Amino acid sequence: MPPALATGQMQRSSSTDVQVAMRGVDFHVDSQIVLHIGYLRGALRRSSPDAPPYFDDKHSFSLQIDTARIAISPAHLSDLLNRYVFSYPGAPIHHVNVSVDHGQLVQRGTLKGVSFKVVGDLTVTRSGELRLHPSTIKAAGIPVGGLMDLFGIQLEKLVNLGQARGVRLEKNDFVLSPAGLLPPPTTRGVLSAVEVNDSAIVQTFKPPPGDPVKPLTPPDPKATNYMYYRGSVLRFGKLTMHNTDLQIIDGDPRDPFDFYLDRYNLQLTAGYSRNTPSHGLIVFMPDFKRAQSVRAAGGLRPPGGS
Repeated sequence: MPPALATGQMQRSSSTDVQVAMRGVDFHVDSQIVLHIGYLRGALRRSSPDAPPYFDDKHSFSLQIDTARIAISPAHLSDLLNRYVFSYPGAPIHHVNVSVDHGQLVQRGTLKGVSFKVVGDLTVTRSGELRLHPSTIKAAGIPVGGLMDLFGIQLEKLVNLGQARGVRLEKNDFVLSPAGLLPPPTTRGVLSAVEVNDSAIVQTFKPPPGDPVKPLTPPDPKATNYMYYRGSVLRFGKLTMHNTDLQIIDGDPRDPFDFYLDRYNLQLTAGYSRNTPSHGLIVFMPDFKRAQSVRAAGGLRPPGGS
């Protein structure tokens, strides 16, 4: 399931993997932080050979991305850095705020109690990590980048980020390993490109050249916002699905499907389902932000239903 924005080498699918396709999904990292999945094709890979992926245990599987387009807003990236990356005792960096200015990433915060501002370009490294290379570094509002160069001083030598999740310093560059930024479930894939605009940082994942990805056609191909799981074994709640054939569809396709794995049962019980002729299951769910009120009003109803 999604996404810890990811890096790492793509692995061949095995017979125990659950194939997955997503489109138009706002996937919750927690109750506030959201990743927008424009599209995704990949697989759920079991963490233990003896246990299938289980929605109620995010440590039971990882997400192997074959191809995807995943976006995060600057505000939600700020929350990620504050809540998960620099949240350990003694962290040197606090109160991080990320914004975008003319295609460059702007990172503000406090470093050992001193305010700082780093402006730079975000690129993808050969190993599939994100590199923020500063064009401007200010401390307490004073430009210090040129002074640091003059005296051969580098952030890497001044700041210890050994305990930070998914980020390190190389000279003055911040290098982010997307797989380590988020809490479980972990994610692996080949990050090939990044775009920075005023509203989002957009990551594109692609398989290596010459390794085409097979399409995965859901039972209801007309659905615009959905998650589809196919093959092997998948568990959720008290149910175990063999030869998985499960499509979860947005009950209101007018906006992206707002889905929160930690509270999926709330969305499930506020929706409805139907079986397919091939013994698959299609589930219609309301958006997470509306699920409580929808369930209180009696839940989603099938078209034409009473």
